[in-house]
Amino acid sequence: MTFESPGYLFLLLLLLPAAAFYVWRLKRNAATLQVPSTSPFAGLPRSWKEHLRHVNYAILLAAFALIVVVMARPQSNDSWSQSNTEGIDIVLVMDVSYSMKLEDFKPNRLEVAKTVASNFVAGRPNDNIGMVIFGKESYTLCPMTSDHAVLSNMVNSLDFDLVDGSLTAIGNGLVTGLNRIRHGEAKSKVVILLTDGSNNAGDVSPNDAGNVAHSLGIRVYTIGVGTDEDFEMTTGYDVFGRPIRQTIKPDLDEDLLRNIAQTTGGRYFRATTKEKLSAIFSEIDQMEKSKISVREFSRREEEYLPFALWAIALLLVHVLLRQTILRNIP
Repeated sequence: MTFESPGYLFLLLLLLPAAAFYVWRLKRNAATLQVPSTSPFAGLPRSWKEHLRHVNYAILLAAFALIVVVMARPQSNDSWSQSNTEGIDIVLVMDVSYSMKLEDFKPNRLEVAKTVASNFVAGRPNDNIGMVIFGKESYTLCPMTSDHAVLSNMVNSLDFDLVDGSLTAIGNGLVTGLNRIRHGEAKSKVVILLTDGSNNAGDVSPNDAGNVAHSLGIRVYTIGVGTDEDFEMTTGYDVFGRPIRQTIKPDLDEDLLRNIAQTTGGRYFRATTKEKLSAIFSEIDQMEKSKISVREFSRREEEYLPFALWAIALLLVHVLLRQTILRNIP
């Protein structure tokens, strides 16, 4: 424990003269009730009220000491703690191209992926997790972090307007994810790549990105989402405000995703429903874990409240005794 204003603690030195003054006043033995002679009372035992009067003064001094401590503002110490825990480094690489608006998953593919990813993050409290999104280009939504509350908020706020979703750059998205995770401490490093399309943009071949992942010892789990049926989606609105619907044919390149997974020692999954996507993430959740070092910071907090409450309680007891049992006779 530390004090924000330790100078106030010097006031505690006043307790010594206060106690000395009380003892000196007792020796003077000043009477409140004057009588001609005290000899008739000489053999009588001392009243318990007399002892209680001494206790009440001690209560007053204790309350004063507590008030001084409150004024000095006691606080807990700032501290760093380091512990070893079981965990892996994970980067979620998620497709946010416009085809993720398709409604074969309700309400749409992206919303379902966000929900499942958020639940996955919540179930991995000891992992360092980051997130990359991609459409025509790739973008780091969240760097590697153990602060999963921040990551979950970013996942939940994910929308289509963060990147140009007109095309799909799978290779660029994977390389960006590899750059985020390559310097992590964990022995096991994993990229989870989720897409519903094929590579049609970017300057990095997905297979080349897979080879880079293999050379870095990073496993890539690939997930292809969506059904094999044609679906309609709203692509805009006409001059009368009516939605313009366009039929979208499945464009998932499963061979590419299988090859990336096989090259890196990962595995390819196909999710055609929300339930299957959840089951896939649950299966990935069973991966091996390795020990990582976690350093946590504890912020200094005010600790004056217990002292203040005790001071108030003692003052109330002191006043109550003075006004009842120990009340002086006029």
